[in-house]
Amino acid sequence: MTKHRIYSVSVASVYPHYVAKAEKKGRTKAEVDEIICWLTGHSQQTLEDQLARGTTFENFFAQAPRMNPSRSLITGVICGVRVEEIQETTMREIRYLDKLIDELAKGKAMEKILRN
Repeated sequence: MTKHRIYSVSVASVYPHYVAKAEKKGRTKAEVDEIICWLTGHSQQTLEDQLARGTTFENFFAQAPRMNPSRSLITGVICGVRVEEIQETTMREIRYLDKLIDELAKGKAMEKILRN
C-alpha cells in the first residue's frame, strides 16, 4: 500500500496554515504551539528545531518525544472521517492535530482542547 502524500510533506510547510487559521479566529500562535507540544511532548525549542529542519509529518510523529496518552480522548469528524476510527497510526496522529487546531479556531477553551 502506498503511503499518503501528506506523510512526506514538511510540518513547517503546513504550520503557517495552522497559525493563520487560529489567528483568523482571534487565537494565537502560542496556543497553536501549546497544542502541538501537548500532543507530541515537544518543548518549544524542539518544536522550533523540527520546523527549521523541515521534518516530514511521518518523521515528526515517529520521533515525537512522548505522544500524549490523553490524545485517545480526541473524537469527532475531520475531513469527513471519525478520527477515532482511523486505523493507520500516522494518519490518526495527523488528524488528531487537525482536530485540535479546528477546536482552537472554533473558540473552544484551551483546557477542553487539551482534555484537562
